[in-house]
Amino acid sequence: MQSCQGYFVIAAIFSLAINLLYLAAPLYMLQVYDRVISSASEITLLMLTIALLLAFMALAGLDAVRARVLTRASIRLDQTIAARVMTAIIHQPASTGGVRTQFLRDFDTFRQFVTGTGIHAVFDLPWAAIYIVVIFVLHPSLGAFAFGCSILLILVALLNEWLVKPPLTEAGEVASRNYTFTEMSLRNTEVVRAMGMTAGLLQRWSRDRDRMLERQVIASDRAATMQSLIRFLRLSMQSLILGLGAYLVIERLTTVGAMFAASILLGRALQPVEQIVGSWRSLVAARGAFLRVRGLLQVNPPHEPELTLPRPEGRVSVEALSFVPRGAAKPVLRGVTFRIEPGEVLGIIGPSGAGKSTLARHIVGLQAPSGGAVRLDGSDVSTWIESSLGHHLGYLPQDIELFAESVAANICRFNRGEDQEIIAAARMAGVHEMIVRLPSGYDTQVGEGGAVLSGGYRQRIGLARAVYGNPSLVVLDEPSSNLDAEGDAALADCIMQLKKRGTTVVIISHRPVTIGVVDKILVLREGAAEMFGPRSEILARLTRSVPVHAVQEAAS
Repeated sequence: MQSCQGYFVIAAIFSLAINLLYLAAPLYMLQVYDRVISSASEITLLMLTIALLLAFMALAGLDAVRARVLTRASIRLDQTIAARVMTAIIHQPASTGGVRTQFLRDFDTFRQFVTGTGIHAVFDLPWAAIYIVVIFVLHPSLGAFAFGCSILLILVALLNEWLVKPPLTEAGEVASRNYTFTEMSLRNTEVVRAMGMTAGLLQRWSRDRDRMLERQVIASDRAATMQSLIRFLRLSMQSLILGLGAYLVIERLTTVGAMFAASILLGRALQPVEQIVGSWRSLVAARGAFLRVRGLLQVNPPHEPELTLPRPEGRVSVEALSFVPRGAAKPVLRGVTFRIEPGEVLGIIGPSGAGKSTLARHIVGLQAPSGGAVRLDGSDVSTWIESSLGHHLGYLPQDIELFAESVAANICRFNRGEDQEIIAAARMAGVHEMIVRLPSGYDTQVGEGGAVLSGGYRQRIGLARAVYGNPSLVVLDEPSSNLDAEGDAALADCIMQLKKRGTTVVIISHRPVTIGVVDKILVLREGAAEMFGPRSEILARLTRSVPVHAVQEAAS
């Protein structure tokens, strides 16, 4: 906002000039009634008319320029803040819920308000005092009446805020929940259609929507009532000041021109208040959007440039790692401790809900621990500069979503990489031959979330993205969940190639062919490290303690 301060100052100065030029009409009327008619001077009427038209031309020009200035302020705001808003959205924890794109919509709502008609009334409102002062100059009684009318109208506007804000705010909150549920439903349309969930889903979807409409109706009805009241008051006040002026004319205390000029000036003074109340919904929406975006940026302040650490060797040390999600009483991870050396392959197994995926997210620095630390070559990954650390990491999450871009862009992480590096990563993942058979090869557009490709294709392209750029540490969360026997073999070969390069690999899997290539195994149960050690030793302990089928169940 400070970067746009110059634009707003210029807009405020232009608003002063515009409101001064609005005085041309009542002054013209004042001179016509009090001088031209009494003197019957046609040349005076001609010159006054020319001056009036010149003033209106200047007013129209300044009004257009003010709109252009505010448009440029909106563009400057977007250029300055939009990328930071997007960065803050990316850094928002997934546990915060809601539709993340809502923050970007909020930013656009406020940015568009800056260019809308409502903000012009906001800029005009402070200068309304000019008209009250001029009315005082015409006659103190007229000025006192105008001042009282303006105070009354402002109080009614504040009453409008008190009546309209609560239902409008609640409607916005319910609408946000409804949009979140809608997006979630649309992502699962196949499940909804396959299992006949449409009727029940619509009933649940309608609950929030009906509440939203109910609160919007209440807010709209109240706003319409208050707007009608303000219009009634403004029209009544303009007529009553004419009556007061007529009384003063009868008493020989003022002139006929002053009477009509006071009515025009009062209407102009009260007009910004009526305009603001008329655009109250957009004003409230812009204010709420501004506060939400400001809160987002305060939670995610910009990072100062820090010293870039050298490429890590891949030594991972997890020290008494604990994690309790926000609002949860039970920890997901409890005092997990282990260490792996560069070039080693660690397999993490355990029953569902043991905390395996949460541990993977901590290892790559996606989540900050509640206690303990994850260190890569001695440095805490949760405080490592993300842009620097990301170049040395490869991560394949359990839920794979590709970006709506080409296969090549997905593999190279949107970096301007050499073609040979992209192909090398694809070959390592065993997916090169599959890619070249696509309609456009590496330039094939994968669609939203990789919808054009099968689950196995997406998983193997995600693996190629993880190994791109020769990372020091690669974390794979269930990398074989969508693979067939050929894919399993390619995955095992990829892990062996990474091991030969000296890359540290952490893999969460229940496939025996994958576990067979690991050096060490960590067994997680209820968030705690139950066993950790060399693969042969851990498998022997598991085999002695439980039947073979139970070992396989534990690995899953």
